[in-house]
Formats: sequence, structure tokens, C-alpha cells
Amino acid sequence: MPRSRSLTDTDVAVAALAVIDRGGLAAFTMRAVAAELNMGTMSIYRYVSNREQLEELIVEVLFSEVDITPPRRASWRRQITTLVERVREVVRSHPQIVLLGLAHRLTSPQGLRLSEAVLGILTEAGFTVRQRDVANRSLMVYLVGSIQFEYFGQLSGGGTAMMDKLSGDEYPLLVETAQQTRRLTANQEFRRGLDIVLDGLEASLTRIGGSRSG
Repeated sequence: MPRSRSLTDTDVAVAALAVIDRGGLAAFTMRAVAAELNMGTMSIYRYVSNREQLEELIVEVLFSEVDITPPRRASWRRQITTLVERVREVVRSHPQIVLLGLAHRLTSPQGLRLSEAVLGILTEAGFTVRQRDVANRSLMVYLVGSIQFEYFGQLSGGGTAMMDKLSGDEYPLLVETAQQTRRLTANQEFRRGLDIVLDGLEASLTRIGGSRSG
């Protein structure tokens, strides 16, 4: 008769996240998570069958913190911006799990519901099936990339300070960039970049409408 479970799925996922936050994905092992929970390595298999299932649990628990209901009576841009910012707020506290999110995005029920919500907004805005799929992936690429860049190379971080010390004669544009962006906050950088992505999507939507009317 199997021993009873004294922890919830959330307890296990939170312990795994703590391991990853401290040591990255390289430190993420079943033994390490079990130690985080003060149990023997084999005891963790009462909760998950293998590492892949634990990864899926982490992603699902994390995505469950995201409110996927878009604001009512808002433009499609405002709705998309709201959902993307909500995901960012949850994931940016655990940047090391971005790759896990990508790997399990199609097995996480909450992740699937999030994608469905985004596709619904784009459909209502007038995007064709092909255009909305590309738009959805473009938003995902920007979100993932921006979180990783914020963690490893924010514009106002050390890399920008190094660019500021370059030769202005040899690298005038890099020096100018460093001087203009070193006071830019992570939120400002993210929002400005998202606006550029949305501008592009809106322009493609305008082209769709123009081709239909023509």
C-alpha cells in the first residue's frame, strides 16, 4: 500500500523553484528538490513519476498565477499588453525557468488557456489564421527574449556602462546608445519594446484590411 502524501503539488513545485532560483537549471535534480523538502530522494516519487512530470508541475503552478482574463472594453492592443505584462510579472521572478516554460507550453493546461486567450484577442481584432499564429509567436519571442535580456544584459546594466567607455571615434553609435539608455528602467525598456512589436502587428493588420477592401 503506497504511503500517503503530506504535501501538495504546489509545495513540491515551490521547492523545485527555490532550487532553480538559487542554482539555475544545472542544480535542478530530484535529489536537490527532495533535500529542499527535507525528505529522502526516493520519497519525492510519491508526488511525481520523473523529472519531466516535475517540470510540467513547475510550469503549471507558475502559469496558474497568471490572470488570463483580458480587460473588458479595451482595445486589442491594451488587452494583449495586459496579458503579456501579467505573464512577465510572474515569470521575471524566476527567469531560469523560461526554457522550461517553452518546453512544456503545450502540456500545461493553463499555458494552453493563455495562448487561446491571446489568439482570441487577435482573431477579434481581425487577424487571419496565419497572421495571428505568427503574431502570437512573435509576442512569445519578445516576451521570452526580454526576460532573458533583463536578467543577463539589461540596457541600464553593466554592459551599457562598458559601452560608455568605448572609443567614440570607433563606436560612436554604441557610445551614444549607452549614454541615452543607461538610466532606462527595466519596465520602460520592456514597454517600449512591446510597443514596437505591437506597432508592427498593427501595421500588418492594416495591410490585411487594405487587401480585403481592394
